[in-house]
Amino acid sequence: MTSFREFAETCQAIEKISSTIDTTNRVADLLKKVDVEELPTTTHFIMSKVFPVWSGKQLGIGTSLLYTSLSKASGMPVKSIQTLVRTTGDIGDAALLILKEKKKNQVTFSSFLEEPPEFSIMEVYNRFKIASEASGKGSQEVKIRNLQYLFNSSTPREAKYIARLALEELRIGVGEGVVRDAIAKAFSVPADVVEHAFMVTNDLGIVAATSKEGGLEALERLGIEINRPIKMMLSQISPDIDADIKEMKEAAVEWKFDGARVQVHKDGNSVTLFSRKLENVTDSLPDLVEIVRKHVKAESAILDGEAVAVDEDGKPRAFQEILKRFRRKYNVEEKALGIPIQLNLFDIMYLNGKTLIDLPLIERRKLLESCVESSVEDSKAICVDKQVITGDLEVIEQIYREALEAGHEGLVIKNPNSIYSPGKRGKNWLKKKPLMETLDLVVVGAEWGFGRRANLIGSYTVACYDPKTLRFLQVGKVGTGLTDEQLKELTEMLSGLMEGGEAGGVFAIRPKIVLEIAFEEIQKSPNYNSGFALRFPRFVRIRDDKAPEEADTIQRIGKVYSQQLKRL
Repeated sequence: MTSFREFAETCQAIEKISSTIDTTNRVADLLKKVDVEELPTTTHFIMSKVFPVWSGKQLGIGTSLLYTSLSKASGMPVKSIQTLVRTTGDIGDAALLILKEKKKNQVTFSSFLEEPPEFSIMEVYNRFKIASEASGKGSQEVKIRNLQYLFNSSTPREAKYIARLALEELRIGVGEGVVRDAIAKAFSVPADVVEHAFMVTNDLGIVAATSKEGGLEALERLGIEINRPIKMMLSQISPDIDADIKEMKEAAVEWKFDGARVQVHKDGNSVTLFSRKLENVTDSLPDLVEIVRKHVKAESAILDGEAVAVDEDGKPRAFQEILKRFRRKYNVEEKALGIPIQLNLFDIMYLNGKTLIDLPLIERRKLLESCVESSVEDSKAICVDKQVITGDLEVIEQIYREALEAGHEGLVIKNPNSIYSPGKRGKNWLKKKPLMETLDLVVVGAEWGFGRRANLIGSYTVACYDPKTLRFLQVGKVGTGLTDEQLKELTEMLSGLMEGGEAGGVFAIRPKIVLEIAFEEIQKSPNYNSGFALRFPRFVRIRDDKAPEEADTIQRIGKVYSQQLKRL
């Protein structure tokens, strides 16, 4: 078994490295040493995850619980820990200093030992697993007890990375791209095969273990599995969509719905539903489960679509209405009657034991249509999104107007010969929407309001994502466009993500919540670490169907800024 101490040493070394190649080499060295049984966990850990994304498991450890655990392990008061976190700017660095201070003050025999006995990566995982599974009365004590045990058993350096892992933020800049290349290097398998295996499994832990145990041949046998969701293919905005359509010659044109993405897994009579963030939302959508059972005539299938909240006439309701259904945990049937759903299917990735993502869209479409039965009457509940293949720009413009008149967002324009690329955003799927600019940005800071909003968070620092450094870069503050009800909702959502700060003060927020923000323009600015600032930002809606890493990127911010200059 590999010790967690070795893992912590690798993290410490990577933190000091600026080169992506050197980082990849260090990760590859670690993966080579690890036993195959530990590889999935080690792979997830090095990417700041305790469980695979598709599993739906949540660690459920917030900063306050972590502070309490550290306090019990060290004897330092929680308020002193909070102050130290604000001073260092990082719970990991604070934990390291706290454990160093504890060791200095110990007077027992064990204090004369250089370091406590080593414990394994899997022991850390098992303690986290026990904490995540604790529920109901006494669950907080279980979580605290297991974290306290880890801190009591660790060196200061180990404590640093245990604390960061508990919040799933290692801050060492290792993401999927680095780990993918590290697996290829460690086990001498082609990077493109590793990438494809990751696409169909959505789990680099499985890919790493398979590469080590079975090599290239085993890796090539990996495929999609029912109830293990894959990332959803994404569309992008084009600066010149007419030119892109001409380049395609012919395009598959579909309506873009203002709903919530849903991935449907059917296995016999069993139906499981996953959100865009790959969360299992089956229990919240029992009516959708019945719709799939009735109308999808396949023994097993994985389908991609959009769930839209509709009124009694089948017309779309506001986006926030569908999110109320996805969030619902109690009185689900009552909510289903109040907010009926229409399921619009537009792709299929798996059918009756066969993986389809490498087939061209035009062939996948035929298979989708062959396994979904829906009459005109049933189409209010389920339908295959209407698709027109054309290269005629006037026809596309007419379909666009029809989509807007029907209350939808616009169009998705697809390359008919494109494969399904999980998690990828590119020119094979383009979206055409009205011109009002919005960005999906992550809340990274906040400030308490004043007057009648004194007990509510009144303004939010928002950031874009840098996929190269895995950092969130600030682009502005937003405090307009929010109703009192939305302020209350956001205050509740952010309350467990605060990192220090008193009422009336500014405090950091762990990057978990995505907001859609409208703005007038983007300006160059030295005030934010992105180098850009939004002018007149305004809240549009909460995007809790999106993960933080799906926020708009710094590259997208730069592109919008450049496009603005061209229009001047």
